[in-house]
Amino acid sequence: MEDKFDILDKKIAEAQLGGGEKRIASQHEKGKLTARERIHFLMDEGSFQEIGMLVTHRSTNFGLDQQQFLGDGVITGYGNVNGRLTYVFAQDFTVLGGSLAEAHAEKICKIMDMAMKNGAPVIGLNDSGGARIQEGVVSLGGYADIFYRNTLASGVIPQLSAIMGPCAGGAVYSPALTDFIMMVENTSYMFVTGPNVVKTVTHEEVSSEDLGGASAHSTKSGVTHLTYANEIECINGIKQMLSYMPQNCEEDAPFVPYEGGDESRKQLSTIVPDNANQPYDIKEVIEATIDEGSFYEIHKDFAENIVVGFARLAGRSIGVVANQPAFLAGVLDIKSSQKGARFVRFCDAFNIPLLVFEDVPGFLPGTDQEWNAIITNGAKLLYAFSEATVPRITVITRKAYGGAYDVMNSKHIGADMNFAWPSAEIAVMGAKGAAEIIFKREIAEAADSEAKWKEKEAEYAEMFANPYNAAARGYVDEVIKPEQTREKLIAAFNMLENKVDTLPKKKHGNIPL
Repeated sequence: MEDKFDILDKKIAEAQLGGGEKRIASQHEKGKLTARERIHFLMDEGSFQEIGMLVTHRSTNFGLDQQQFLGDGVITGYGNVNGRLTYVFAQDFTVLGGSLAEAHAEKICKIMDMAMKNGAPVIGLNDSGGARIQEGVVSLGGYADIFYRNTLASGVIPQLSAIMGPCAGGAVYSPALTDFIMMVENTSYMFVTGPNVVKTVTHEEVSSEDLGGASAHSTKSGVTHLTYANEIECINGIKQMLSYMPQNCEEDAPFVPYEGGDESRKQLSTIVPDNANQPYDIKEVIEATIDEGSFYEIHKDFAENIVVGFARLAGRSIGVVANQPAFLAGVLDIKSSQKGARFVRFCDAFNIPLLVFEDVPGFLPGTDQEWNAIITNGAKLLYAFSEATVPRITVITRKAYGGAYDVMNSKHIGADMNFAWPSAEIAVMGAKGAAEIIFKREIAEAADSEAKWKEKEAEYAEMFANPYNAAARGYVDEVIKPEQTREKLIAAFNMLENKVDTLPKKKHGNIPL
């Protein structure tokens, strides 16, 4: 007769096998890891503790009473990632297609509640066919229970979602409520309605990959923040991203030991061209300023006219937001405003100081932008910076024109320190356009209107296309040589380390969504 320990060993073996050897082999054939393999590579060796291994579904409808899978299609638990407590759930596609139902949802909700109580990140490894049809409204209720917890946890603990297979219908809204979404190329997709429904309703022929694959969401919709060639790279990306984040909103941003030295960076003095109309790559400025090799870019292929990402400066974790002159001249538009605002709000929620590199000629003009609400969307970035209470520093490298100057973390909306390079141009608009407006009559009446225009353009540029008027007003704290940038930023962030700022008492603000 079997003793209790033999029965337990059998139960554990059954749960770990999941949907069976054939289905596990099928998962590998598709270039995908199993749920347990994903957790194995994510968590520090030997640290994972599973919760709810023996949970089974309760429905007996439509033949479900004939199938009893331990774990109900999701593996949940906790462990360490790089030595830090982390909670995780991994949907198991080999069990009923990873479909979500009552017990499945309860397991996920349980670890989310535990993560909130204990102040640690939650990682969701999504690979599910969607709601379990056989359980009807119970499945839908399970999704809503998860959505509610995603919302409560927002800004309290970091929430990361890795899409490692299908994620369709209502299932997409849980990742959408989390802080960052990662996708794996060719094996993962997200959409509210699939290709068959799209074809029926709109008569469009589209594949799952084109409709909601990693490429579509990283370049067109911006739904996903990062894409990876395979699942191992994706898991390593999760680990790297977590290294920049505190465990929760009550902790400070992580700090790694750093030994100071010569902080001068002479290469910064040659990056910005003498010709103000010539582009350059702001990433070269970022890389030359931060700790070597520490830049972790977010949303790399979406709204490329603004660059955002995590980095370290003298060992301190910071968030970087920078206009990109090499793409659309670095203008702000709808997508870049959304991208920047989202990242700024995340950094502020988790006490990550913000560094802004500014080279912005204004907002993108045109009917497309106006009719699609550039006013409201530009205001999102303005709101995000104005609301942020973390240390905020801006470096103006070249252009800072018009309302975009105000929006990009200007002194007027609460920036703590603003530096400018001698190449900075801080004005309502470019010298050429300004001269045309201000000196319109003189130019028209001149014998050589072109020469007069150039003369007035030079006059305006001499007066405004420099940082010294702004510095005289105190809008710029210091005009610095480019090679001094890193040194100045380290000193300023050290000075701001214990910054305390509070917003007016309110339930919450009303960001222009």
